[in-house]
Amino acid sequence: MTSHHNSASSFIVDQQRRVLDALPFADKQDFDDAERGFIAARTPNAIQDADGAVIWDNDTYDFITGDAPETVNPSLWRQSKLVAKQGLFEVVEGIYQIRGFDLSNMTLIEGEAGVLVLDPLVTEEAAAAGLALYREHRGDRPVTGVLYTHPHVDHFGGVKGVATQEDVDAGRVPVIAPEGFTEHAASENVYAGTAMARRSAYMFGAALPRGVQGAVGAGLGQTVSTGNITLIAPTLDITHTGQEEVVDGVRMVFQMAPETEAPAEFLVYFPDHKALCAAEDATHTLHNLLTLRGALVRNPHAWTHYLTETIDLFGGDLEVVFASHHWPTWGRERVVTFLSQQRDLYAYLHDQTLRLINQGWTGIEIAEHLQLPPALENSWHARGYYGSVSHDIKAIYQRYMGWFDGNPAHLWQHPPVEQGKRYVEFGGGADAVLEKAQSAFDSGDYRWAAEIASHLVFAQPDNQAARDLLADILEQLGYGSENGIWRNFFLSGTTELRDGQFGTPTVSASADVISALTPEMLFDAIAIQIDGPRAWDEKLSIEIVLTDVDKRYRLWLSNGALIYSAAPQAGDADITLTTTKRSLPALATGALTAEGLAGAGIEVAGDPTVLGRLAALLSPGDKDFAIVTP
Repeated sequence: MTSHHNSASSFIVDQQRRVLDALPFADKQDFDDAERGFIAARTPNAIQDADGAVIWDNDTYDFITGDAPETVNPSLWRQSKLVAKQGLFEVVEGIYQIRGFDLSNMTLIEGEAGVLVLDPLVTEEAAAAGLALYREHRGDRPVTGVLYTHPHVDHFGGVKGVATQEDVDAGRVPVIAPEGFTEHAASENVYAGTAMARRSAYMFGAALPRGVQGAVGAGLGQTVSTGNITLIAPTLDITHTGQEEVVDGVRMVFQMAPETEAPAEFLVYFPDHKALCAAEDATHTLHNLLTLRGALVRNPHAWTHYLTETIDLFGGDLEVVFASHHWPTWGRERVVTFLSQQRDLYAYLHDQTLRLINQGWTGIEIAEHLQLPPALENSWHARGYYGSVSHDIKAIYQRYMGWFDGNPAHLWQHPPVEQGKRYVEFGGGADAVLEKAQSAFDSGDYRWAAEIASHLVFAQPDNQAARDLLADILEQLGYGSENGIWRNFFLSGTTELRDGQFGTPTVSASADVISALTPEMLFDAIAIQIDGPRAWDEKLSIEIVLTDVDKRYRLWLSNGALIYSAAPQAGDADITLTTTKRSLPALATGALTAEGLAGAGIEVAGDPTVLGRLAALLSPGDKDFAIVTP
């Protein structure tokens, strides 16, 4: 079945006109800033992998020009016009950015002999293409250092496009990151990595055609590249605010900002350039406090504190602030105003949400009620293109109060399929419920229509009329969304209902990421794949001996759970695996057979049937699971 697209309804067209009337579209400062320092574009900007597959094509966004069409929120259209600009840009003399090659920016800081690369995009192919454009216009400078501001994949995944493990191991290229970087980079992409990647396919519109009825961008960047994700472990940890480092003559002063946009993060000031890299803590959007792909809830109170500290530390001296997304802001007064408003944004949401929580409001009620102060509401960089006031407030509620809103009627609800069946019966049958959903849709009450139709789809997933109506409803919600990832989620739901399930093109748990797991994290990664009920009565034990770090671990099954300990255990294990820490990840990536492990450099002694019994209990995640259907 080939997907079709509907026009925007009269209700959405009216909403778009109200947006145009309400926001300061005459303010063109962002367009001036996004063009400032432009040197050259990559033409064409389609990037291929070694097999010739296109992993990034910014040219597919060339349609984003002129006035907003009726099927795109004018505020999101404005943001996408800015974010879709691509090429090499000068921030100040000696600092350059590659924009429009991936979800994130790659920054290049020139040193005495070469160039430092800060946040090398998602994939090595995109980073290599960005470095090539830089060298085409700034000379063939060697990379003399790499910086990761934080452990999200769009800030490290392309590292092998700009540096090699050999150069890092030889000490020619230091890799600088915040303390805790490797643990967080590996754990986020492995533990719930399959589910996060699946939801990311919705979040970034992986299955959506580029166009005015499809993908126009994600607000933070256009989308993610789909090439090879790599990782080189840091060689230098930044551990405290005020730490100073000099690499290739480039002076850097670091500010730690953990538990803000990432669990480990730093900002970095370049005093000789009077330039601040704000990492991802001050961008041209309200950011996520809980990303819709899934993650731990972020700390807006800490976020506020660190941005205040940023102003205190550097505000009297800096002349430009740039980030690993969007475009810079120049001029001391404008920079301090920008940082102050970004700080106030997170402070206001945090404090006002807690005020209302303590008055008995629930997250969904607060999200419906709370409005930003006019000065923030009318600041383009505080608009909700990636995060949103609505889902950030619910995240704050979740951080402090958890999933339960205190109402006992919500303590033990039926799951979606059973709810759906009961709602359909209560509503007088499928035809009657469908009629009610259609009536809500026809009246423009899309939120209510979506809820009704979703119950019917979960009760009767093969009900084509219900699927068609829900697809139409989600499509209109997508057309009206100011938030880029809301639009992508709504329209991806439409695609799944009309065309069936679609794949997940980017898998963040790459071989390099898995190789960065500690032994304990690797054991956890195996443990979360154990099919518990099938393992209830299974007994087995495995001794792991790591010869290069002189450590031993005992793993065993206990009541369907895989347990491990580094303490000496009584008795012999059923099987002993002897290897090195570097070779241990073969347990997760290779075949769990004596022959497969031996080929990966793991010596096997004892009962080889244990490996087969363990392998038979593993239930890996489904990277393409359904979302808007059961």
